[in-house]
Amino acid sequence: LNMRTLACACKCSTQPIYLSFSGTQELQKEVANAVLDIFNAYIEREIKMKIYETFSEEETKKIGFLLGEKAKAGEIYCLNGDLGVGKTIFTKGFAKGLGIKEEDVTSPTFTIVNEYEGKLPFYHFDVYRIGSLEEMEYTGYEEYFFGQGVCMIEWAEIIKELLPKQVIYITIQKDYTKSECYRKIVIEGGQV
Repeated sequence: LNMRTLACACKCSTQPIYLSFSGTQELQKEVANAVLDIFNAYIEREIKMKIYETFSEEETKKIGFLLGEKAKAGEIYCLNGDLGVGKTIFTKGFAKGLGIKEEDVTSPTFTIVNEYEGKLPFYHFDVYRIGSLEEMEYTGYEEYFFGQGVCMIEWAEIIKELLPKQVIYITIQKDYTKSECYRKIVIEGGQV
C-alpha cells in the first residue's frame, strides 16, 4: 500500500509542506505517527500564541495590564522590538497589572534591572547595553530568573543563552502604513 500525498499548509510557513512515501504497513504507521506528532506540536504552539493590534499607547498599556494581571511567580517574559516601539509603555501596563503604579516604572537602560514590589516582586531588565554574557553575572540574574518574582527582559535575544527553556516571548512591531500609533503585539508561550 502507498499512502497518498499528505499536504498541510502551516500558518507559520508560506509554502505547504508535502510528504510522500511508500513502504510496509509498519513503516507507514511509523511515518503517520511522526506526522501526527508534528501536527500536535503545531497545534500546541498555535494555542499558545496570541496576536493583538493596538492603535494607541493606552491600548498597548491595556494589553500589558491584562498580561500582568495573569502573571505567576517564576515567569520570565522576553520583550523584543525596535527602539521606540513601546516596550516601556507595555511594561508600565504590565506593572500596573501587578499592582505597581505605572508612573513608578522607568526604563532600566543604564541600571540593567529595576525592582518593584506589587502583588509579586517584579524585575524589569533592559540588557541592550550588555556587552557580554559575563556582564550578566554581575547583576545576579539567576536570583531573579529562578526566584519567586516575575521578570520582564527587554532585548532578551542578547542573552538567549542564559534564558531557561520556559519563557514567554513578546514582540512589538510598528507598521506606519496602518498608523503612526499602530502596534502589532505577538505573545508566544506560557498561558497567553
